[in-house]
Amino acid sequence: MSDTNVIPEHSDYLGEALHLLKLSGTFYCQSELAAPWGVEMPPFDDCLMIHVVTAGHCWLIVEGEPPIHLQQGCLVLLPHGRGHILASDPAQSTTPLFDIPVEHISERYDIMRFGGDSSDQNGQCRATCCVAKFDHAAGQELIKHLPSVMVVNAWEEAEGGWLQSTLRYMAVEAKALKPGGETVMSHLADILIIQAIRAWIDKAPQANSGWLAALRDKHIGRALAAMHKSPEVDWTLASLASLVGMSRSGFSARFTEMVGESAVRYLTRWRMQIARLQLENTRDPMITIAESLGYQSEAAFSRAFKRVFGKAPGVVRNGSNEA
Repeated sequence: MSDTNVIPEHSDYLGEALHLLKLSGTFYCQSELAAPWGVEMPPFDDCLMIHVVTAGHCWLIVEGEPPIHLQQGCLVLLPHGRGHILASDPAQSTTPLFDIPVEHISERYDIMRFGGDSSDQNGQCRATCCVAKFDHAAGQELIKHLPSVMVVNAWEEAEGGWLQSTLRYMAVEAKALKPGGETVMSHLADILIIQAIRAWIDKAPQANSGWLAALRDKHIGRALAAMHKSPEVDWTLASLASLVGMSRSGFSARFTEMVGESAVRYLTRWRMQIARLQLENTRDPMITIAESLGYQSEAAFSRAFKRVFGKAPGVVRNGSNEA
């Protein structure tokens, strides 16, 4: 095993996983809303949505969840892209998002002004909204372990300045329309969303079990980091156990207990998540993708892919839903 594949002990394995998160397709909207108003947000498949109330207040309604009152400084993240409602009142009638006129500032940035009597200061709300998707396997895995709704009241925290600063920079870049501005906005959205996830992980009891907890374990976290960093390596149960200084049986039992599946199965699924993103977003030859993930032949890669996703890699590349 080369030195490049060695993961140091006592690293911040969770932090390393979060460092892999990259967003693509970020869309940014500044909303100026006056009561009475209600906006029905459609579901966005394979995307996450984030809303930050920068002034005033509003209500968030997600099916199956109690209404949530969002006040100034609240940040809400919907990791699974579920449809939902934002409104001045939980009982307020709503208008579908795409039926509301907007001012298009750029391909990635809109301003929406909507609602009733703008003179009613108590009924006004300003919100910053983003829609984005993760383009790395780490993001796909992370989303599985996040709840349907995450609320962070960042401006009540001592470190709340990061939220205000990030939003301020995003607004400046969106309005300036300078070359490279969309790339800057995407990076700022990365920061916004990752910081929100970190804030949730630091406080949520749900983060103390499963994959998130495993990443913070000095043994299992190190093994996960090794697989994440170098998925092309021919990792075996024995080599992973040796890497983290555990017996083969002890490592196998602890990994399965914490992660919920065996290390070998996790490695295969991780590789196939990377492969699917490459198939969807690049024109790299199939054999190139296969070899980059440690497979010596396209046939072996295709068999593994079909076991995980139930369809051949060529079907995914062609955008077909057929098996």
